[in-house]
Amino acid sequence: MKPGKRLFDLLLALLFLLLFWPLLLILALLVRIKLGSPVFFKQERPGLGGKPFMLIKFRSMTDQRDEHGELLPDHVRLTSFGKMLRATSLDELPEIFNVLKGEMSFVGPRPLLIKYLPLYSPEQNRRHEVLPGITGWAQVNGRNAIAWDEKFRLDVWYVDHQSLALDIKILWMTLAKVVKRSDISADDHATMPEFTGS
Repeated sequence: MKPGKRLFDLLLALLFLLLFWPLLLILALLVRIKLGSPVFFKQERPGLGGKPFMLIKFRSMTDQRDEHGELLPDHVRLTSFGKMLRATSLDELPEIFNVLKGEMSFVGPRPLLIKYLPLYSPEQNRRHEVLPGITGWAQVNGRNAIAWDEKFRLDVWYVDHQSLALDIKILWMTLAKVVKRSDISADDHATMPEFTGS
């Protein structure tokens, strides 16, 4: 990672926590009241070089299960409150702590599921040549409303063209996307369909 990018991430994360810690506390309380415990959703995701780390987000779904103890589909467990968290990207705010720990950057390819690692082509796997991000080039150019192949193409484009100026541009574009609440989900899915390989 370029030293300037790490310094930018640290300063921005500390500034964000200084300004918005009351919002984080309020959201944690609301998640606890509306969705129960635990407040945070934690899941192992691949980071730089595919090395696993523990991603942390606010919960946006319930733990509703069927008669066999299996979790119900995402669209059933995603409440109106959870939809609001995702539409505003507020569920992503705890990832600030992943940034502080050096596991993520503000800008980079989104960290996906560990089980997808064997499914990537060598070119797609290049998305792990940089730290994963809270937002990224694919997120501001379609997010969950574009196909997997296009998402990975945009991720690799970012790997080849990353710069501080591009990161700032992506952050501004992300803010606009959040305000407009656009490209939150793919057609007929709560978020994105499962990746099964290209």
